[in-house]
Amino acid sequence: MVQLHNSRFRPVLIAAFVVLETVLIHSVMKNSQISYWLMKSEPDVFSFDDLLKAPAQTTHWEGVRNYQARNLMRDQFKKGDLVLFYHSNAEPTGIFGVAEVVREAYPDTSAWDSKSEYFDGDSKKKGINPWVMVDVRAKLKFKNPVLRDHLKSETPLKNMMVLKKGSRLSVQPVTETEFKHILKLGEPISAK
Repeated sequence: MVQLHNSRFRPVLIAAFVVLETVLIHSVMKNSQISYWLMKSEPDVFSFDDLLKAPAQTTHWEGVRNYQARNLMRDQFKKGDLVLFYHSNAEPTGIFGVAEVVREAYPDTSAWDSKSEYFDGDSKKKGINPWVMVDVRAKLKFKNPVLRDHLKSETPLKNMMVLKKGSRLSVQPVTETEFKHILKLGEPISAK
């Protein structure tokens, strides 16, 4: 039996286990039902209306530079998942519509583009781009955007991550119950 703690193959074996774990998680998620997410965007950078105006009402969600958010996008987002589009750092803050994941995680090229505001010089120096993006397409616009204060006042939404003090993660899971409740509040209309 190989002694891992003394083996020169230990880093290779650990890397192989990490790859295997990622593949298993990905295959299990592909075979399960759709998931629900909340993604934050500052509307002066990219708003839900900007998504509606984009070609085919689709864009890539670039610039995520938090490892936890990156891991959610990389390991758990799948085609067909639904996303609540949340305007953050603005007045008013809240959910303005629903998008659908139409392309699963792939390398975020903005990380190595020195002209991009999302440039990551450290990753370029190392030659490893750890960042990913997904493509989303507008699905439903809310007739009545569900503003943050309204979210706070709704008992079924009290456990939403976005309402927790100090929660700054730009990509967050949402339960099916929360998602459906928000749909009722927003009175969605077709994005077309």
